[in-house]
Amino acid sequence: MPPDTARPETPPPDSWRTLSRFLPYLWPRDRLDLRLRIVLAMLLVLATKAVTLVLPLLYKRVIDTMAGADPLMMVAIGLVLAYAAGRFASVAFDNIRNIVFERVGQDATRHLAEDVFTRLHRLSLRFHLSRRTGEVTKTIERGTKSIDSMLYFLLFNIAPTVLELIAVGVIFYTLFGWELVVATGITVIVYIAATRWITEWRTKLRAEMNELDGKALARAVDSLLNYETVKYFGAERREQERYAGAARSYAAAAIKSENSLAWLNMAQALITNALMAFAMAFTVYQWSRGVLTVGDLVAVQTYLVQLFRPLDMLGWVYRTIRQGLIDMAAMFRLMDATVEVTDRPGAPALVIRRPSVAFDNVVFGYDPDRLILKGLSFEIEAGGHLAIVGPTGAGKSTIARLLFRFYDPQAGRILIDGQNIADVTQESLRRHIGIVPQDSVLFNDTIGYNIAYGRDGATAAEMEAAARGAAILPFITRLPQGFDTQVGERGLKLSGGEKQRVAIARTLVKDPPILLLDEATSALDSRTEQEILRTLRQVSARRTTIAIAHRLSTVADADRILVLEDGRLAESGSHVELLRHGGLYAEMWARQQADADGLRAAAE
Repeated sequence: MPPDTARPETPPPDSWRTLSRFLPYLWPRDRLDLRLRIVLAMLLVLATKAVTLVLPLLYKRVIDTMAGADPLMMVAIGLVLAYAAGRFASVAFDNIRNIVFERVGQDATRHLAEDVFTRLHRLSLRFHLSRRTGEVTKTIERGTKSIDSMLYFLLFNIAPTVLELIAVGVIFYTLFGWELVVATGITVIVYIAATRWITEWRTKLRAEMNELDGKALARAVDSLLNYETVKYFGAERREQERYAGAARSYAAAAIKSENSLAWLNMAQALITNALMAFAMAFTVYQWSRGVLTVGDLVAVQTYLVQLFRPLDMLGWVYRTIRQGLIDMAAMFRLMDATVEVTDRPGAPALVIRRPSVAFDNVVFGYDPDRLILKGLSFEIEAGGHLAIVGPTGAGKSTIARLLFRFYDPQAGRILIDGQNIADVTQESLRRHIGIVPQDSVLFNDTIGYNIAYGRDGATAAEMEAAARGAAILPFITRLPQGFDTQVGERGLKLSGGEKQRVAIARTLVKDPPILLLDEATSALDSRTEQEILRTLRQVSARRTTIAIAHRLSTVADADRILVLEDGRLAESGSHVELLRHGGLYAEMWARQQADADGLRAAAE
């Protein structure tokens, strides 16, 4: 299968394009209650900052009162109590803000996750065949988790920090002179520049670490999903070495990333402590001249400590937001992947009165340079039973994918009851077609869930009737938990025949007018195959049936058999007619019969 080449250009992770995709989740148009919560949370942020800015002034008054020539004890105690009350108020406002805002963050995360999940189901089969499930799920996990932290930091750290910087600058200029304002401004600029430069370096290390983490997870998921294959070939050590190699690469990248964090912390500490040293030395100098008081020294120190706290956080916040933008950009690239098969605007639903199927000069290839079907044409009347056979690679399974419109042909038409399937909605098309595939993959849930999955809202009676029609009801009734029996990952707790019967029952619940059997018995033993074939003959009665088969004996009773070769129709007719013709079908039949006779002779 060719890789998915329809991928949009990746925007820079810190661009406004990524941020603009994120903002609608922060300010949803249809949720006035969430908007009011955001406004209330911002008012609480302002209240917290107002209290925080007043606290150093109260602290200064306490110190000056105590250091005065005639200290007033009650005034000092009152100021101390006010200071304590202010500290409690700032903590209370912060936590009330978190309570108010929590629903906003959770709703934004939920809506984003739902949008991504819906989008992934709209993407083409080509996309899903070319991507590793582990990497996709990891990308979604990182992207959806980042939105909550993005909301929190944008609203409650960056904006309040800017306000606090402005307010501290005004207070410093008013009380202590322009020198401290200039020193603080220069320090903040140097701090932000150094933080950004080092963080950019760390971001590259982090991106490399995430890529290696995704590869390690993908290898682990791929290996575990193919557990049986690993055991069949005794490849446990090989798989361990592959995973260990990915894990070692990730560990080396993680070490570099963590070491870079230490350098960032030391650089930030050097810058902030240089400002602290200058500011306190300047205040002591002014005190020696009688310009400032002892309380002013305490106020300056308290303001700088309060300012350093969000500045210390600013480095972490910048890294978090930067990484969040990277993760969200990766997730948005998944959402922006081109939907290969789309409904036309205003497309009607498929309406079937007589479920006939026709391929009209269909040309298709997964890669334009390598065609699979080369002008294929055939028709099956309503209620007919058509079989499609041919050598491996002739295009048999491709017909099933085109009929379900997982792909659109490069040329030609596919008609159902005279309606071009490209002109109707995909949902209505797939609602009218049922399939029993060669590999019936089941959900890791109960037998009842997998059978009822055929149609949303199926009742217990319909589920039981479908199980009876698929000849699996006696097996289910013998189980201790009946329909509530767990089938395991991909249905591995069931045998091949049991899985096929569950798939047949699921199709019976769907009750489609068109039935597609895509080599539904090729993986089964002869006895189970005959049992499944009898069930399939009963199921296909009164339905238009297309059976794709490798073993010719399973479709010898079809009304008409199409023989494909190299993407073209080589022969067509009934089983007897094709044998009389002595062409490709007769050759394939003779070869399979000879193989069967050889196996019987060897068994005897």
